[in-house]
Amino acid sequence: MALIECKFYSEVLGLSTSMTVILPQQTTTQIGLSNVKRGDLHPTLYLLHGLSDDDSIWLRRTSIERYVAELGIAVVMPQVHRSFYTDMADGGNYWTFISEELPALARSFFPLSPKREDNFVAGLSMGGYGAFKLGLRKPETFAAAASLSGALDMAHDFINWEDPSQKSREYELIFGKEDIDGTPNDLLWLLKEVDRSKGPKPLLYQCCGTEDFLYENNQNFRKACAKTSLSLTYEEGPGAHEWGYWDTKIQDVLKWLPLGK
Repeated sequence: MALIECKFYSEVLGLSTSMTVILPQQTTTQIGLSNVKRGDLHPTLYLLHGLSDDDSIWLRRTSIERYVAELGIAVVMPQVHRSFYTDMADGGNYWTFISEELPALARSFFPLSPKREDNFVAGLSMGGYGAFKLGLRKPETFAAAASLSGALDMAHDFINWEDPSQKSREYELIFGKEDIDGTPNDLLWLLKEVDRSKGPKPLLYQCCGTEDFLYENNQNFRKACAKTSLSLTYEEGPGAHEWGYWDTKIQDVLKWLPLGK
């Protein structure tokens, strides 16, 4: 595998930012690791970070590089700060960045496949919200989306920070003062829109630990999805909002991805 720390300029954000990228490399003499390369253009997993993290966090907290080596897929991990993958009311246009500019730039820098069947997205916590938003708003781009302990019902059950004033301030910076219920920032509304559409529908994977403070939030999404025709693989079990759980579950996500032979 090749590991690349990529610094670049974003026209959308108007600033320099970063992404961490894992690329497949076929090897025969490397000890302790079996590497696979599928072809000239790599299937790609966009792997999204949570609220307090950055583009390096999946490498620092899990063995993601080792897990994907035998799969022959690239992993693109972008930096979006505390934006909730949204065109912020008072901040950067991170939705436009993550959904349009980043994939185009990544494909211009690296040999990544543009085919829908080769593109997937996953994330944890805030990144779970971002992954499902990408999957549901860009179903023509992503064949599958996975959420690990995601903050999935932002319209009705926002993260319960200990300081309510912080919650209010940060929510308004991201989404503004208007209610996001029934808007493209509401995943439960997006489920209905995708279900009604005649276009492609992404495969969805959702997991959450039963001791996670976002467990009820995840149940809201699961129940809403059950009322649609979308395919949702759901898993739960003991676990809290922590990296031991996510390191285990990202391996399940990788096994679940619809990778062609």
